[in-house]
Amino acid sequence: MTQPTPHPQHTALSLAASGVPVLPLRRGKVPFGNCTACADNACGGRPNMKTPGPCRCPAPCHAWAAATTDPAVIVSPPWAAAWRQAVCVAYHPGGAGLTVVDLDDADAIGWARIALPATRAVPTTRGEHWIYRGAMTSRNKVRPGVDIKSTMAYARWLAPGTGLIVPLPDAIRALTVKEPSPAPRAPQTLPGPLRGDQGECPHRTPVFLERGVSMAVQRITEASSAVHATVYRTFLAVLSRHGRCGCLTESHVARLFTAAQAKGETARHCTDAWANARTALGM
Repeated sequence: MTQPTPHPQHTALSLAASGVPVLPLRRGKVPFGNCTACADNACGGRPNMKTPGPCRCPAPCHAWAAATTDPAVIVSPPWAAAWRQAVCVAYHPGGAGLTVVDLDDADAIGWARIALPATRAVPTTRGEHWIYRGAMTSRNKVRPGVDIKSTMAYARWLAPGTGLIVPLPDAIRALTVKEPSPAPRAPQTLPGPLRGDQGECPHRTPVFLERGVSMAVQRITEASSAVHATVYRTFLAVLSRHGRCGCLTESHVARLFTAAQAKGETARHCTDAWANARTALGM
């Protein structure tokens, strides 16, 4: 027999009891709009709630900033009215110390299975949510079909998911990092292979490393805009995943540089971006 779907308010109370800040979503799976007193940020809230405002409205205003773990708030009259119209529950991942990697399609899932450590996975309508322990800056479209939802963002609660939640890896943080200013007097020559001294090699087989480099080359090749930033973030992701054990060779690096130069990047920029990525990772 099919089990009845729990009422959104009941789901919210259960999540809140486990320390996950929740909020209701209305039709269209979007947050409820600000109340009359908070409309147009009359309450002093920041535009679009990019940073928390001083508002203490009892209604579920201000999207992610309204998320709460307080059961008294969740059952209060202003929220009760919202729950009667709610179609589902959302939560603030960053408020729970979590990061959600939203994989929107099969291609994005395939990339994650190669580039990221396995963690708890939750099926979505078109893809999967991968959940990691640790909060970070949220950012959409970090690569095709991939959004990152953590601080100052909300994600739909779909199911508990399967698998253990593992710590947030550097490879995900690297996707949101902007390239710093070029390092002064960066060398013009192709960097040699890295010599690792930080523990056991994480590559299960040579094929694992080869696929990771091939996907990095593909990411650069398929960049249709922001090529400069894409090259840097790709270098950063490759180094964070494969750069500490000494397995990257001159051949691997040359393939990355060749792909970047085919998109119009100069040899100088490739060398600078590689050096900056290593510096950012403390290598």
